[in-house]
Amino acid sequence: MDLLQALILGLVEGVTEYLPVSSTGHLLITQRLLGIEASETANAYAIAIQAGAILAVLGLYRQRVGQMLAGLAGRDSAGLNLTLCVVAAFLPAAVIGILFDKRIEAVLFGVKPIIIAWVAGALVILALSRWIKQHRDGRALEQLQWQHAVIIGLLQCIAMWPGTSRSLVTILGGLAVGLSMSAAVEFSFLLGLLTLTAATAYKSLKMGPGMIEAYGWTAVLAGFAAAALSAFASVKWMVGWLNRHGLAVFAWWRLAAAALATIVLLHA
Repeated sequence: MDLLQALILGLVEGVTEYLPVSSTGHLLITQRLLGIEASETANAYAIAIQAGAILAVLGLYRQRVGQMLAGLAGRDSAGLNLTLCVVAAFLPAAVIGILFDKRIEAVLFGVKPIIIAWVAGALVILALSRWIKQHRDGRALEQLQWQHAVIIGLLQCIAMWPGTSRSLVTILGGLAVGLSMSAAVEFSFLLGLLTLTAATAYKSLKMGPGMIEAYGWTAVLAGFAAAALSAFASVKWMVGWLNRHGLAVFAWWRLAAAALATIVLLHA
Protein backbone atom coordinates (compact mmCIF):
# COMPACT_ATOMS: atom_id res chain seq x y z
CA MET A 1 0.00 0.00 0.00
CA ASP A 2 1.47 3.35 -1.03
CA LEU A 3 0.88 6.76 0.56
CA LEU A 4 -1.79 7.83 -1.92
CA GLN A 5 -3.80 4.65 -1.35
CA ALA A 6 -3.57 5.16 2.42
CA LEU A 7 -4.78 8.76 2.14
CA ILE A 8 -7.69 7.74 -0.08
CA LEU A 9 -8.74 5.01 2.34
CA GLY A 10 -8.46 7.39 5.29
CA LEU A 11 -10.56 9.98 3.47
CA VAL A 12 -13.24 7.39 2.64
CA GLU A 13 -13.24 6.11 6.22
CA GLY A 14 -13.60 9.56 7.76
CA VAL A 15 -16.31 10.77 5.41
CA THR A 16 -18.47 7.64 5.71
CA GLU A 17 -17.87 6.38 9.28
CA TYR A 18 -20.74 8.26 10.90
CA LEU A 19 -22.96 8.66 7.83
CA PRO A 20 -25.71 6.02 7.41
CA VAL A 21 -24.01 4.53 4.35
CA SER A 22 -21.57 1.99 5.89
CA SER A 23 -17.91 2.95 6.12
CA THR A 24 -16.80 -0.69 6.16
CA GLY A 25 -18.63 -1.35 2.91
CA HIS A 26 -17.10 1.73 1.29
CA LEU A 27 -13.62 0.84 2.51
CA LEU A 28 -13.76 -2.76 1.30
CA ILE A 29 -15.03 -1.69 -2.12
CA THR A 30 -12.42 1.11 -2.31
CA GLN A 31 -9.67 -1.39 -1.48
CA ARG A 32 -10.75 -3.55 -4.42
CA LEU A 33 -10.86 -0.52 -6.74
CA LEU A 34 -7.33 0.42 -5.64
CA GLY A 35 -6.10 -3.09 -6.36
CA ILE A 36 -5.58 -4.05 -2.70
CA GLU A 37 -6.29 -7.74 -2.42
CA ALA A 38 -8.86 -9.07 0.00
CA SER A 39 -7.20 -10.41 3.14
CA GLU A 40 -7.54 -10.45 6.91
CA THR A 41 -4.79 -7.81 7.04
CA ALA A 42 -6.68 -5.52 4.65
CA ASN A 43 -9.84 -5.95 6.74
CA ALA A 44 -7.87 -5.13 9.89
CA TYR A 45 -6.46 -1.96 8.28
CA ALA A 46 -9.98 -0.83 7.38
CA ILE A 47 -10.97 -1.17 11.03
CA ALA A 48 -7.75 0.19 12.56
CA ILE A 49 -7.90 3.57 10.83
CA GLN A 50 -11.31 4.11 12.46
CA ALA A 51 -9.23 5.52 15.32
CA GLY A 52 -8.98 8.76 13.36
CA ALA A 53 -12.76 9.08 13.16
CA ILE A 54 -13.01 8.27 16.88
CA LEU A 55 -10.63 11.13 17.67
CA ALA A 56 -12.72 13.55 15.59
CA VAL A 57 -15.95 12.71 17.43
CA LEU A 58 -14.19 12.90 20.80
CA GLY A 59 -13.23 16.45 19.93
CA LEU A 60 -16.70 17.43 18.72
CA TYR A 61 -18.53 15.86 21.67
CA ARG A 62 -15.95 16.51 24.38
CA GLN A 63 -18.50 18.27 26.63
CA ARG A 64 -20.90 15.31 26.53
CA VAL A 65 -18.05 12.88 27.09
CA GLY A 66 -16.92 15.05 30.00
CA GLN A 67 -20.42 14.85 31.44
CA MET A 68 -20.29 11.05 31.19
CA LEU A 69 -16.93 10.97 32.97
CA ALA A 70 -18.33 13.25 35.67
CA GLY A 71 -21.20 10.79 36.03
CA LEU A 72 -18.77 7.95 36.62
CA ALA A 73 -17.12 10.07 39.31
CA GLY A 74 -20.50 10.57 41.00
CA ARG A 75 -20.82 14.25 40.13
CA ASP A 76 -23.51 14.15 37.42
CA SER A 77 -26.55 11.85 37.61
CA ALA A 78 -27.59 12.52 34.01
CA GLY A 79 -24.06 11.75 32.85
CA LEU A 80 -24.07 8.49 34.81
CA ASN A 81 -27.39 7.44 33.28
CA LEU A 82 -26.08 8.18 29.78
CA THR A 83 -22.90 6.20 30.46
CA LEU A 84 -24.93 3.20 31.63
CA CYS A 85 -27.11 3.45 28.53
CA VAL A 86 -24.09 3.52 26.22
CA VAL A 87 -22.58 0.48 27.95
CA ALA A 88 -25.92 -1.37 27.84
CA ALA A 89 -26.20 -0.68 24.11
CA PHE A 90 -22.60 -1.75 23.50
CA LEU A 91 -22.76 -5.17 25.17
CA PRO A 92 -24.82 -7.11 22.57
CA ALA A 93 -22.40 -6.25 19.75
CA ALA A 94 -19.41 -6.99 21.99
CA VAL A 95 -20.65 -10.49 22.74
CA ILE A 96 -21.69 -11.34 19.19
CA GLY A 97 -18.53 -9.80 17.74
CA ILE A 98 -16.27 -11.93 19.93
CA LEU A 99 -18.24 -15.11 19.23
CA PHE A 100 -18.69 -14.74 15.47
CA ASP A 101 -15.90 -12.40 14.27
CA LYS A 102 -14.18 -14.89 11.96
CA ARG A 103 -17.46 -16.28 10.64
CA ILE A 104 -18.74 -12.79 9.81
CA GLU A 105 -15.56 -11.91 7.93
CA ALA A 106 -15.57 -15.20 6.01
CA VAL A 107 -19.18 -14.92 4.87
CA LEU A 108 -20.06 -11.22 4.68
CA PHE A 109 -16.83 -9.35 3.78
CA GLY A 110 -17.36 -9.62 0.04
CA VAL A 111 -18.62 -7.45 -2.81
CA LYS A 112 -22.01 -9.18 -3.27
CA PRO A 113 -23.02 -9.11 0.44
CA ILE A 114 -22.08 -5.41 0.63
CA ILE A 115 -24.16 -4.56 -2.45
CA ILE A 116 -27.13 -6.46 -1.05
CA ALA A 117 -26.85 -4.60 2.27
CA TRP A 118 -26.53 -1.21 0.55
CA VAL A 119 -29.68 -1.80 -1.47
CA ALA A 120 -31.62 -3.23 1.47
CA GLY A 121 -30.70 -0.26 3.66
CA ALA A 122 -31.74 2.19 0.95
CA LEU A 123 -35.13 0.51 0.59
CA VAL A 124 -35.62 0.63 4.37
CA ILE A 125 -34.89 4.36 4.44
CA LEU A 126 -37.29 5.08 1.58
CA ALA A 127 -40.00 2.85 3.06
CA LEU A 128 -39.71 4.58 6.46
CA SER A 129 -39.31 8.16 5.19
CA ARG A 130 -42.78 9.25 6.31
CA TRP A 131 -42.41 7.48 9.65
CA ILE A 132 -39.04 9.15 10.21
CA LYS A 133 -40.55 12.61 9.65
CA GLN A 134 -43.34 11.84 12.09
CA HIS A 135 -40.93 10.70 14.83
CA ARG A 136 -38.14 13.26 14.55
CA ASP A 137 -39.49 15.35 17.49
CA GLY A 138 -39.17 12.87 20.33
CA ARG A 139 -37.55 12.87 23.77
CA ALA A 140 -34.24 14.38 24.78
CA LEU A 141 -31.18 12.20 25.27
CA GLU A 142 -31.33 12.69 29.05
CA GLN A 143 -34.64 10.79 29.09
CA LEU A 144 -33.22 7.61 27.56
CA GLN A 145 -33.56 4.49 29.76
CA TRP A 146 -31.21 1.52 29.75
CA GLN A 147 -33.94 -0.86 28.55
CA HIS A 148 -34.35 1.25 25.42
CA ALA A 149 -30.58 1.43 25.02
CA VAL A 150 -30.42 -2.38 24.93
CA ILE A 151 -32.90 -2.36 22.03
CA ILE A 152 -30.65 0.07 20.14
CA GLY A 153 -27.69 -2.17 20.94
CA LEU A 154 -29.42 -5.26 19.58
CA LEU A 155 -30.16 -3.40 16.36
CA GLN A 156 -26.51 -2.36 16.17
CA CYS A 157 -25.61 -6.04 15.78
CA ILE A 158 -27.26 -6.02 12.35
CA ALA A 159 -24.55 -3.60 11.21
CA MET A 160 -21.91 -6.32 11.55
CA TRP A 161 -22.97 -7.08 7.99
CA PRO A 162 -20.79 -4.64 5.98
CA GLY A 163 -22.93 -2.30 3.91
CA THR A 164 -25.70 -2.10 6.51
CA SER A 165 -24.34 0.89 8.48
CA ARG A 166 -24.05 1.07 12.23
CA SER A 167 -25.18 4.71 12.15
CA LEU A 168 -28.32 3.88 10.18
CA VAL A 169 -29.59 1.11 12.45
CA THR A 170 -28.76 2.94 15.67
CA ILE A 171 -30.39 6.20 14.52
CA LEU A 172 -33.53 4.29 13.48
CA GLY A 173 -33.37 2.42 16.78
CA GLY A 174 -33.18 5.69 18.68
CA LEU A 175 -36.22 7.03 16.84
CA ALA A 176 -38.07 3.75 17.47
CA VAL A 177 -37.62 4.02 21.25
CA GLY A 178 -38.86 7.61 21.26
CA LEU A 179 -35.75 9.80 20.96
CA SER A 180 -35.77 12.92 18.82
CA MET A 181 -33.68 12.90 15.65
CA SER A 182 -30.96 15.06 17.24
CA ALA A 183 -30.88 12.84 20.34
CA ALA A 184 -30.83 9.64 18.25
CA VAL A 185 -27.92 10.97 16.18
CA GLU A 186 -25.97 12.01 19.27
CA PHE A 187 -26.52 8.66 20.98
CA SER A 188 -25.43 6.90 17.78
CA PHE A 189 -22.19 8.89 17.84
CA LEU A 190 -21.55 8.24 21.54
CA LEU A 191 -22.27 4.53 21.13
CA GLY A 192 -19.95 4.55 18.14
CA LEU A 193 -17.13 5.90 20.29
CA LEU A 194 -17.26 2.85 22.53
CA THR A 195 -18.06 0.30 19.81
CA LEU A 196 -15.43 1.54 17.36
CA THR A 197 -12.80 1.95 20.08
CA ALA A 198 -13.34 -1.65 21.16
CA ALA A 199 -13.27 -2.97 17.59
CA THR A 200 -10.19 -0.93 16.71
CA ALA A 201 -8.32 -2.03 19.83
CA TYR A 202 -9.28 -5.67 19.28
CA LYS A 203 -8.11 -5.72 15.66
CA SER A 204 -4.99 -3.68 16.35
CA LEU A 205 -3.88 -6.00 19.14
CA LYS A 206 -4.70 -9.09 17.10
CA MET A 207 -3.44 -8.02 13.67
CA GLY A 208 -1.29 -4.97 14.41
CA PRO A 209 2.17 -6.51 13.87
CA GLY A 210 1.12 -8.18 10.62
CA MET A 211 -0.57 -5.00 9.41
CA ILE A 212 2.54 -2.90 10.10
CA GLU A 213 4.72 -5.48 8.38
CA ALA A 214 2.45 -5.55 5.31
CA TYR A 215 1.73 -1.82 4.94
CA GLY A 216 4.20 0.06 7.14
CA TRP A 217 3.75 2.77 9.75
CA THR A 218 3.49 5.52 7.13
CA ALA A 219 0.36 4.02 5.58
CA VAL A 220 -1.28 3.49 8.97
CA LEU A 221 -0.54 7.01 10.22
CA ALA A 222 -1.58 8.60 6.92
CA GLY A 223 -4.88 6.73 6.97
CA PHE A 224 -5.43 7.75 10.60
CA ALA A 225 -4.78 11.45 9.91
CA ALA A 226 -6.95 11.56 6.79
CA ALA A 227 -9.77 9.80 8.64
CA ALA A 228 -9.62 12.25 11.56
CA LEU A 229 -9.78 15.38 9.41
CA SER A 230 -12.48 14.13 7.05
CA ALA A 231 -14.61 12.69 9.90
CA PHE A 232 -14.57 16.05 11.69
CA ALA A 233 -16.02 17.78 8.62
CA SER A 234 -18.42 14.93 7.83
CA VAL A 235 -19.95 14.77 11.31
CA LYS A 236 -20.51 18.54 11.48
CA TRP A 237 -22.23 18.45 8.09
CA MET A 238 -24.36 15.42 8.96
CA VAL A 239 -25.68 16.90 12.21
CA GLY A 240 -26.75 20.06 10.43
CA TRP A 241 -28.30 18.15 7.53
CA LEU A 242 -30.36 15.74 9.64
CA ASN A 243 -31.67 18.54 11.84
CA ARG A 244 -33.11 20.21 8.72
CA HIS A 245 -33.79 17.29 6.40
CA GLY A 246 -34.14 13.52 6.59
CA LEU A 247 -32.32 10.34 5.65
CA ALA A 248 -33.57 10.10 2.05
CA VAL A 249 -30.39 11.50 0.50
CA PHE A 250 -28.46 8.61 2.02
CA ALA A 251 -30.80 6.09 0.38
CA TRP A 252 -29.85 7.45 -3.03
CA TRP A 253 -26.19 7.52 -2.00
CA ARG A 254 -26.40 3.82 -1.07
CA LEU A 255 -28.12 2.90 -4.34
CA ALA A 256 -25.49 4.81 -6.33
CA ALA A 257 -22.68 3.04 -4.43
CA ALA A 258 -24.32 -0.34 -5.07
CA ALA A 259 -24.71 0.43 -8.78
CA LEU A 260 -21.08 1.54 -9.11
CA ALA A 261 -19.78 -1.52 -7.30
CA THR A 262 -21.93 -3.78 -9.50
CA ILE A 263 -20.73 -2.20 -12.73
CA VAL A 264 -17.05 -1.83 -11.87
CA LEU A 265 -16.35 -4.91 -9.75
CA LEU A 266 -18.90 -7.63 -10.50
CA HIS A 267 -18.67 -7.12 -14.24
CA ALA A 268 -14.92 -6.47 -14.41
